[in-house]
Amino acid sequence: MNDDLSLRARIEQYYATVPLLFADAEAFGPLRLFVRNQPGTPYYGGPSHAQPTAEGSAAVTAADISRVRARQRELGVPEAFEWLAEAAPTLRARIEAAGLPVQERPLMALDPDRALPPPPLPDSVTIRALTADDPALPAALALPRLAFADAGTAVGVAGRAELTAVAGELAANGTVATTRPAFRAGHKTLMAALAPDGTPLAAGHYHPANGATEIGGVGTLPTARRQGLAAAVTAALATHARDHGVHTVFLAYAEDVVARIYTRLGFRPADVTLLIANQPARS
Repeated sequence: MNDDLSLRARIEQYYATVPLLFADAEAFGPLRLFVRNQPGTPYYGGPSHAQPTAEGSAAVTAADISRVRARQRELGVPEAFEWLAEAAPTLRARIEAAGLPVQERPLMALDPDRALPPPPLPDSVTIRALTADDPALPAALALPRLAFADAGTAVGVAGRAELTAVAGELAANGTVATTRPAFRAGHKTLMAALAPDGTPLAAGHYHPANGATEIGGVGTLPTARRQGLAAAVTAALATHARDHGVHTVFLAYAEDVVARIYTRLGFRPADVTLLIANQPARS
């Protein structure tokens, strides 16, 4: 990785390269569409999104957008576009003119000089990186569905029974099996905060590429909230990434209350905004 690149350039490079771990890029003029080349959904529900090339973002036309959307419908994937606002400042108007809603996802990056002491954990709760064959993996993969279905930080009602049900669903439909190769190849790291009986109470993941990574999918089982578990998992992910050669660690957030948690860990606004049109939850 080129340390002389700006933070924005490193993040833009990450978004352009990490989907290629799991997908091929199809060109539609100045747009590229990531088309998954293996089973499963190893990267944020896809990858199935489109983004502008570095050279051609200013030249995107309504026809280019229409062609990409037609291909996405053919593939049966969401009509999703993802890009950095500052890298393609005129694209938002074109996407909105095509009838797609746009959501903003501010980014924060970890201060590279900031030490990351582990936040305190409740008694008997431990954090570890899960392996492809870890018995806790199905439940850890199921956890984000419950966490993001009941957004926010307040204690909710979904707990272990619901987690067991969703984990069984993911095991039965093949989702768990199709994620295992990504763990074995080192393309994905998932950290979980575990109760003494091995039940995941919070989890999150990252995918490294070119010395950079985005932390994503951090969620807490609704009944286990307000114990600092999400912060502890985020810190553990960042530390694990740093220990494995990642220099640029960043993340997106949707709520200010969550941003305050990340600020306490040492993350700072990255001066770039991730814009998503019709993109599934980053879980």
